[in-house]
Amino acid sequence: MEHVMEHHYDFDFTYITERIISVFFLPDLEEQRYRRNIQEVAAMLKSKHQDKFLLLNLSEKRHDITRLNPKVQDFGWPDLHAPPLDRICAVCKAMETWLTSDPHNVVVLHCKGNKGKTGVIVAAYMHYSKISAGADQALTTLAMRKFCEDKVSSSLQPSQNRYIYYFGGLLSGSIKMNSSPLFLHQILIPSLPNFQTEGGYYPFLKIYQSLHLVYTSGPVKNKVVPVFLLTSACLYPSPSLQVKCYHRRTRGAEREVVFRVQFHTCTVHGAQLWFGKTELDLACTDDRFPPDATVEFIFSGGPEKMKGREYRKNDPSIKVDYNTSDPVVRWDSYENFNLHHQDSLESKMHTHTFTYTQALKSNEKIACFRF
Repeated sequence: MEHVMEHHYDFDFTYITERIISVFFLPDLEEQRYRRNIQEVAAMLKSKHQDKFLLLNLSEKRHDITRLNPKVQDFGWPDLHAPPLDRICAVCKAMETWLTSDPHNVVVLHCKGNKGKTGVIVAAYMHYSKISAGADQALTTLAMRKFCEDKVSSSLQPSQNRYIYYFGGLLSGSIKMNSSPLFLHQILIPSLPNFQTEGGYYPFLKIYQSLHLVYTSGPVKNKVVPVFLLTSACLYPSPSLQVKCYHRRTRGAEREVVFRVQFHTCTVHGAQLWFGKTELDLACTDDRFPPDATVEFIFSGGPEKMKGREYRKNDPSIKVDYNTSDPVVRWDSYENFNLHHQDSLESKMHTHTFTYTQALKSNEKIACFRF
């Protein structure tokens, strides 16, 4: 293993504990080099652990991984995102089941992308394993914590940290679940008048529940945007909610993510929810995003607006085109995730690179809301 690591720097192979291994590949690693390296990793694992290792794939599905080791379970989710809570729980359960079935069994966490994925699972398993802590659990927990601090803490997005907190809080009972449906009425976003070099800020929103698109606004035709208005959109507590704010660039068929925020509706108990800059993915490290800017969500327990509450309205000069046919706005960036294996011919024909043809053929519906 040392000989391999001395000559190849395309992957990171780490024993987090004696029985939990991390195998990480850079996201932009060329396909042929990745295949060569994954074969070497498989040979290393088989030489030391024979058939006693289970590979948990945290990235997109791949045929070649399964061919190298039949004991593979796929739990992939998009890079730089937080996984759903039920998926975190499923990974932890798979780890526990395999490790307790044989004292010689080891778990391999495979990730091709950002290290934050591995960090989420290792941090979550620290919380999970405390439920059935044995005499040696203290040393195992210490090793996992050291791995997170040294290897992945700087790679975690705010939403990933939020879901680690959710998972630990729900296990310990410090977070109480809200089992009632919520109705989302408004999303207030900050104004960023100089988001592009030539000036201007033309945002639009996409809302996802468990990666399924449920709402799209058209781009705002104004440089100042105090608020987006929605109808009473019902959000049941079970799915994860993700809101992405894009900037529609004035030149070319391009867009840029301004911020992304993921949260779970079961943890929302009040009528308002705020996220500051440090709590927003991507915006947290963007100097164009003011340090005191916030994104606010307004909820209620029913479709009617709350009595006695004054709702903010868009300025008359701000025009939101909800019936936009702009393919840059229509394109859904998650529509092909995990529909095909990453190393199959089909997946190469369905890349995540945006084209007008893909957008126009998309079955995504642009929501038209009444105010």
